[in-house]
Amino acid sequence: MIGPGRCDDRTAALAEEVGAGMASAGFTLVTGGAFGAMEAASRGAHEAGGTVVGLLPGTERSDGNQWSDITLPTGLGHARNLAVVCSADVVVAVGGEWGTLSEIGLAGAVGRPVVLLAGWRLDHAAGMPSEITYAETPAEAVKLAVRLAGG
Repeated sequence: MIGPGRCDDRTAALAEEVGAGMASAGFTLVTGGAFGAMEAASRGAHEAGGTVVGLLPGTERSDGNQWSDITLPTGLGHARNLAVVCSADVVVAVGGEWGTLSEIGLAGAVGRPVVLLAGWRLDHAAGMPSEITYAETPAEAVKLAVRLAGG
C-alpha cells in the first residue's frame, strides 16, 4: 500500500480501511513505513490481525510508525520506493503526493498492477505495460487487489 506521508483525515480513514481489508484478504501489507496514509494503513492491517512490513527511507528504525511488525531501515531515500513496489503482488495507492506518483510509475515499470483510490488519475493508462484500475471505495480497492494479485 502506498500513499502520502502527510494526509487529511478522510485519506487516513480510507487508507486504514484498505489496510484492514488487505490483511483480512490474507495479504502481508508492505508500506514505506512512515506516517500519514502509510501509518493509517499499517494500523488497519495490524488491528485486523495482519502482518505489516515498513521499508523506511532512512537509517533509523525509530523513524517508523508503531504499527509495523517488521521495520527495515534501508538508507535508500526515495529509492526505497522501488523496494516497496517490487515487494508487491499488487500496489494499492490511497491519495498521493509526488512520492506516491513515483511509486505508481515504478510499479508500471516493473509490471506490477496498480489500484488507485482517491488520488492520482492517469490519462494515459491505456497501453501501459501493467494494469491500472480505479476504485471508488476501500472495499472495491481490496476486491480489485485480490483479483489483480491472482487471488
